[in-house]
Amino acid sequence: MAPIGTSIGISSSTGTSTGTSSSPHVSFTDGNGNGVTGRAALLVLGALLLQLAFIASYLGAFHQPRPHRVALATVAPQQLRGQMVERLNGLPGRPFAARATSTEAKAVRQVERRIVDAALVVDPRSNTDRLFVAGAAGASLSDAVSQAVGRAEATQKRSVRVVDLVPAGKRDARGLTSFYLVLGWCVGGCLCAAMLAVSHGVRPANPRRALARLGTMALYAAVAGLAGAAIAGPWLHALPGALLPLWGVGALLVFAVGATTLAFQGLAGVIGIGLAMLVVVVIGNPGSGGAYPYPLLPDLWRAIGPALPPGAGTWTTRSIAYFHGHATTRPLLVLYTWAAAGVVLTLVSAAVRGRRNPGPDLVLR
Repeated sequence: MAPIGTSIGISSSTGTSTGTSSSPHVSFTDGNGNGVTGRAALLVLGALLLQLAFIASYLGAFHQPRPHRVALATVAPQQLRGQMVERLNGLPGRPFAARATSTEAKAVRQVERRIVDAALVVDPRSNTDRLFVAGAAGASLSDAVSQAVGRAEATQKRSVRVVDLVPAGKRDARGLTSFYLVLGWCVGGCLCAAMLAVSHGVRPANPRRALARLGTMALYAAVAGLAGAAIAGPWLHALPGALLPLWGVGALLVFAVGATTLAFQGLAGVIGIGLAMLVVVVIGNPGSGGAYPYPLLPDLWRAIGPALPPGAGTWTTRSIAYFHGHATTRPLLVLYTWAAAGVVLTLVSAAVRGRRNPGPDLVLR
């Protein structure tokens, strides 16, 4: 009997041996073949790299939030308007992208429709100006803008009074409910696709089997979208807004993430699950504008966040809940694009595989 211990074995397609074969496969095993194969070791290494990327991404996005080119409508007397905009845009670090607006009513409407992040109205009759914000878009952004404007006003020996035009709900702590709801939807989409892979093989063998998986994902997305919207709305009253629109965006988001995960799995096998997590969880969540809205994020996350499903989902959910659905065209197009690309890539990869390995059709496999 071979002694039990750790050794490096070379296995071929017919079994394991200590000699050289025509199809070598490195593994770290004992004499009975128990241990870690080279492929498993690579997967463990991939998991470590994914974990480190997770840490680096979240800390990189959140370790030093500060305002950068916050869209700020500015209302001032005509003789002061240009000077005011120039002074705000010239502040160190460029915290504002100020633009002149003719009337207070227009500035308020722009905040309420998410065209700008805040609006500063100069009152020439006093030393106190008004700053209009929307706390529902993220309390961290409102706080940062209020502080930055306050410092800028203090240099002119003026003060500012903050008015929250669109406050977050009483049970929506700092406007974070949308972010956590979208996070749950995204994780659900990834998990459903991964469970299909675990139960029935990572790669569907042909388009019919791929369609079965996509159909299962669509059904799951419909249920998950409704359940999430119901928990956040009618059950916990943590998020206002109509149930049906929230259900719709939730279902679309879950399906987009799930179809993307299926596509990655079809293209890269089990590694595709890690790729989906990289895009959606590691990069997408910190760049979603949920915990810290886009103007507070570093350049990388601010640039790519809106183009990923978590960012598009968070923006759309907040708009539906608090802003009457304004400014949702672009993020909805992002979600539809991810969903469509996921479907097409899943079917194409299954079709290629089906031509290479024709076999009987089995549901979900």
